[in-house]
Amino acid sequence: MRSLEQIKQASLITAIKTPYLTSGEIDLTTYDFLVEQQIAAGVDGIVVGGTTGEGQLMNWEEHLMLIAHSVNKYSDKLIIVGNTGSNNTREAIKATEYGFASGMDAALQINPYYGRTSIAGVKEHFKRVLAIGPAFIYNVAGRTGQDLTPDIIEPLAQHENFIGVKECGGNERINHYEQQGIACWSGNDDEAHDARHTYKAHGVISVTSNLIPGLFRELMDQPNAQLNESLQPLMQWLFCEPNPIAINTALMMTGAVKPVFRLPYVPLNTEQQIQGVELINALSVTDFVGSTAKSLQQDELVIG
Repeated sequence: MRSLEQIKQASLITAIKTPYLTSGEIDLTTYDFLVEQQIAAGVDGIVVGGTTGEGQLMNWEEHLMLIAHSVNKYSDKLIIVGNTGSNNTREAIKATEYGFASGMDAALQINPYYGRTSIAGVKEHFKRVLAIGPAFIYNVAGRTGQDLTPDIIEPLAQHENFIGVKECGGNERINHYEQQGIACWSGNDDEAHDARHTYKAHGVISVTSNLIPGLFRELMDQPNAQLNESLQPLMQWLFCEPNPIAINTALMMTGAVKPVFRLPYVPLNTEQQIQGVELINALSVTDFVGSTAKSLQQDELVIG
């Protein structure tokens, strides 16, 4: 397992997509292909079973199997972050213990969502899961309905197992934390270049890097306003519907994964797909995962 300082060196972490077989089960062969594309592009780490990886649609057996599989095959090449957070503190504790027993480097922990709790409850939730091992705290108020404000994060940052924050609250907040020595990774792909090079973020935990890992590597390594500007339409398209709908559709359109959705996710509509085909194919085929993008054929889709 890597030290906190080694983990903090990671500037590009991909929230890796989980692909499926036509039976609806996890497709490990294709998963390995996707991870190997990330390694080849120089990505530093992956989040396994995050929102993009549809951990919310997995049972814990699938979820923990995928973390263990990732550790077993790729821990020598990538930082393995297991999304073992939950709105149920007891489940988060149990999953996190299993994840670390499997050898993951760090956990991704979220504040309780839907069945929200008090600020005191949020703080206690994080103290319990931080006690188990190194963790990124994920602040995404648009999904949880509860913003993790600095008065919550700053005391938690003193914990020995606190790595930093995946922050979706914008670059001003990232700048505020980084000035205090609290490590931040942007959770907003379209802001990540500026977060890194203007606001001193440690990096990004990215959805878009599933599709264009090499180009995102460039965005994190050096300031490149021209490349960042040119990729904005693609990044905006990838969030035209709640994530991971568009990244799923994109990787299916390029043939990187089978056209299989787990409900409640369904493909982008025809008009959205046409827009995506144009944006993806405007890139060099060597810059994205898969081959020339095509709209999905309705009779080939599996939704279940």
